[in-house]
Amino acid sequence: MYIRGLRLLHEAFPTKDHYPFSLRIFQRSDLIEFSKPVTFFIGENGTGKSTLLKAIARSCNIHIWEDHDRGRLHFNRYEDELHKCIHIEWIGEKVTGSFFASEIFRHFAEILDEWAAADPGTLKYFGDHSLVEKSHGQSHMAFFSNRFRIRGLFLLDEPENALSPARQLEFLSLLRRFTADGTGQFIIATHSPILLAYPDADIYSFDHVPIEKIGYEDTEYYKVYRDFLNDRGKYLDAIFPGHVGRQELYEG
Repeated sequence: MYIRGLRLLHEAFPTKDHYPFSLRIFQRSDLIEFSKPVTFFIGENGTGKSTLLKAIARSCNIHIWEDHDRGRLHFNRYEDELHKCIHIEWIGEKVTGSFFASEIFRHFAEILDEWAAADPGTLKYFGDHSLVEKSHGQSHMAFFSNRFRIRGLFLLDEPENALSPARQLEFLSLLRRFTADGTGQFIIATHSPILLAYPDADIYSFDHVPIEKIGYEDTEYYKVYRDFLNDRGKYLDAIFPGHVGRQELYEG
């Protein structure tokens, strides 16, 4: 464990009318505690979990690999300013870490390939193979299994995006391996009920204001997947009324 919590500094908010400071969840939340080696952030799209994850990275001086800047129709100058308004409580000395998001991972993999062209030894830290020559899921797992060996704080934004269910179970095994000796702390934003099943993890829901801790079986992800697998016809009948009979569905 390297950080034990973060506090939102509301008095430092530069505005309350622009994202992300306009989100009620940030205006009404004060403290998030990290008491376990693995913590999950969950919530619907747009609730702010990825934004807070990036703010933690910037506040901890963890580099975020981002693609080249491009022109935008609407520019929000406050979009990446949340890190200036949070306080991270460290446990002992500060450590380095890594930020992962599937949407920007390809850029990192391409830069790594450019480095390897000049120094092939660079790839030894990622399994001795180019990440761009693997499938998305394979490259992600190669990154995880090698990067997590290094002591540090790991922030991951929806790591399940390119992973099959079997690979997600493999990812859980990686988490177990790299937290067992106390060298890794993980904060993960996810929509995956498989990842959320990691034993003895804390789950924070961004669907509540303020942010609150929630049990695994109380998450919407668990409930929806459980109910769908137990009676998928109920859900499909609502989407495709009259097109698929319940009996035909089960026999098919």
